[in-house]
Amino acid sequence: MNARRIVIVVPLNRFLRWHQRLRERLQRVVPNAQTAFHFEERGEDWPDGVAPLLALEHLLLRRSRTALADRLDPRAESEADSPSADLVVDLVGGAQVDGARVLRLRYDGESSDRGAVAALLSGSAPTIAVEDAATGAILAQGLPSLEAADGLTGGLDAVYSRAATVIEQALTTSAASIPPQPPGARREPKSPAAFAARNIAFQAARRIYHLICRAPHWRVGWRFVDGPGVMDTGSLDGAPWRPMEDRELNFAADPFPYTWRGVSGVFYERLDPRRGIGEIYFQRFDDDGPSGPPIPVIEEPWHLSYPFLIECGDQLYMLPEASTSGAVTLYRCVEFPHRWERAARLLDNIEAADATIFRHDGRFWMTSVVRDGVGGYSDTLALHYADNLFGPWRPHAHQPALVDSRFARPGGGLARIGDELLRPVQDCSEAYGKRLVIMRIDELTPETFRQTPLKYVEADARWPGSRLHTINRFGRLECIDGVVIAPRFLPLRRVLHRRLDARAARAAREAAAS
Repeated sequence: MNARRIVIVVPLNRFLRWHQRLRERLQRVVPNAQTAFHFEERGEDWPDGVAPLLALEHLLLRRSRTALADRLDPRAESEADSPSADLVVDLVGGAQVDGARVLRLRYDGESSDRGAVAALLSGSAPTIAVEDAATGAILAQGLPSLEAADGLTGGLDAVYSRAATVIEQALTTSAASIPPQPPGARREPKSPAAFAARNIAFQAARRIYHLICRAPHWRVGWRFVDGPGVMDTGSLDGAPWRPMEDRELNFAADPFPYTWRGVSGVFYERLDPRRGIGEIYFQRFDDDGPSGPPIPVIEEPWHLSYPFLIECGDQLYMLPEASTSGAVTLYRCVEFPHRWERAARLLDNIEAADATIFRHDGRFWMTSVVRDGVGGYSDTLALHYADNLFGPWRPHAHQPALVDSRFARPGGGLARIGDELLRPVQDCSEAYGKRLVIMRIDELTPETFRQTPLKYVEADARWPGSRLHTINRFGRLECIDGVVIAPRFLPLRRVLHRRLDARAARAAREAAAS
């Protein structure tokens, strides 16, 4: 992008914190350009009832925390005398500037963020698109994740933060490299008052539920498979799934089975909800299943999860998720399975989750989801590549490669089945880790990326629970995870889980009989 002067057109009566954040981001993307605001008096205000709702949420939910929907005083900003520029980012709709390239932001097709408010009041995320005003072409688009949204304020945080990302995509990415995604399902929007009442009731119910139950509570399922597994079939059919024992209040998630020098087992995240920090544990397996108690493997001052494993040379390495540390750190196995040491920082100054490495066309590739401190954790796919495991790791030409809560977040290691390279991802469009999607990578070079969804895998009676977000297999041992109800009173939880396990076994027998 060679623009010398960029003007962001915003409504005078609704100058928001996210506009300021967008300007800062554009200054990083086009560092040599002069960037300024132009305030339009004709900009629309919030729909009736939205401003009081945001004020109520600020009082009840956010308190002293800032939000991207906070109003700012436009008099504190230097204003461009006119929108004349090389590039105009139109956030009002209808700005016409002779000789300038005009990019227009759309929310579910509307040129005002009132479209975003309508979608959020319906309980859905809007599709964000950047349109070339001269041609009508969609240059980039995305679907944000609402997994971290607290009310309308949090929803707008998620939308505005990803709107800035999509604008950056439009400036740095060729339209042909990012295929457009269809919009998500829409529901009728509620009034702000009805939305507020529902959200307050939801927050109260959630607090009561958390007093009674540990939530969310993930557990690991396993089975031995001699033939096709989930990545082959796109379903949970086949041998019955069995839960890995959980005798305490901790939850277990992100299972990665592995065999190294004759020892087999599953590495996974173990989280004690009383501490709120995940650690990496190992459960040994023999020919009959789990053997002995789980053992701790890696503990850090920050949260750890998703213990991705990769062999290189004659060494075994682990790449656990540690986004709160601000780095992607590789660990080397010193003594399997319980002794590991830090080997290298592959990426620095990045909030990257669920980093997954694979080899393709003579290179090492890394997928992860990244975040800039605001919004959801599962909608922005980053790609990096390197000539060897230790790097240097370079960003893909189009970074991020994708903004889409359905198809971005990794859900396990990749598998090459026949001529196809398959990538499991977490569909987080309805909730974090709601279901798995088996994606096929159709094209991947340092300049291009294309993938196609093949199969959707949901939790059901064969693996009861409300979510499913990891699939991995090594040899005959295949593992998944899922969410179940976990009463804080341990005997009650054991009774409930026995009933769920009996239901899964019955479903497996019925499936086998049919």
